[in-house]
Amino acid sequence: MGKLDGKIAIVTGAGRGIGKAIAVELAREGADLALCGRQIDPLNAVAAEIQALGRSALVVSTDVSDAAAVEAFVTQVVTHYGKIDIMVNNAGVTRDKLLIRMSDEDWDEVMRINLRGAFLFSRAVAKPMMKQRAGSIIQITSIVGLTGNAGQCNYAASKAGLIAMTQSLAKELAGRGIRVNAVAPGFIVSQMTDALPEEVREKIRVTIPAGRFGAPEDIARGVVYLASDDASYVTGQVLSINGGMYM
Repeated sequence: MGKLDGKIAIVTGAGRGIGKAIAVELAREGADLALCGRQIDPLNAVAAEIQALGRSALVVSTDVSDAAAVEAFVTQVVTHYGKIDIMVNNAGVTRDKLLIRMSDEDWDEVMRINLRGAFLFSRAVAKPMMKQRAGSIIQITSIVGLTGNAGQCNYAASKAGLIAMTQSLAKELAGRGIRVNAVAPGFIVSQMTDALPEEVREKIRVTIPAGRFGAPEDIARGVVYLASDDASYVTGQVLSINGGMYM
């Protein structure tokens, strides 16, 4: 039996990378999924993997920063599955530039997707979870939300904001049986890291005590833990999964 048998989970940004790994791992542990992303074809491919594991997957292309669209998506999930047990706010974008070259649009777009999107989904799922008096909300933040990073003041601010929101919501919702936590990945193998020159990757690698980049599955397993009853007394916490890069 899986740790999440009978659970219903929403994952945003589920079409690739960490989001895809989280969705598949949740399904492997017994959850049925609702997948959200901008592009429908990658979501359908992930849904096929989930269905091959014997679980179901509802796929909807949704703008996570559109309040009406988010409310409609959550309503659709509740209508389809009858409940929501797990919310994983993973959708995110980067618009990296040094501060003096960063446009208003670069700042606003990152905040709109990374922070506003997580706020909208957290607010929307809190309503059915409060009625159930149970639920787990998990925000995917980042190591740079803890440390900062040159050229990423917008991204770092959005991810630090997720941590503060996590802690605030944990205090608000604990009395209704809802746990709110965050996972802060370090450097994870992805299209972005694959595109870096080898010398740049090596400079990063030597700063990681574990001696390697993480895999998306490393993050997914942390999410499963926080979503499961194994973490029933864990709320308001940031689980850093970074190979020791930040302690």
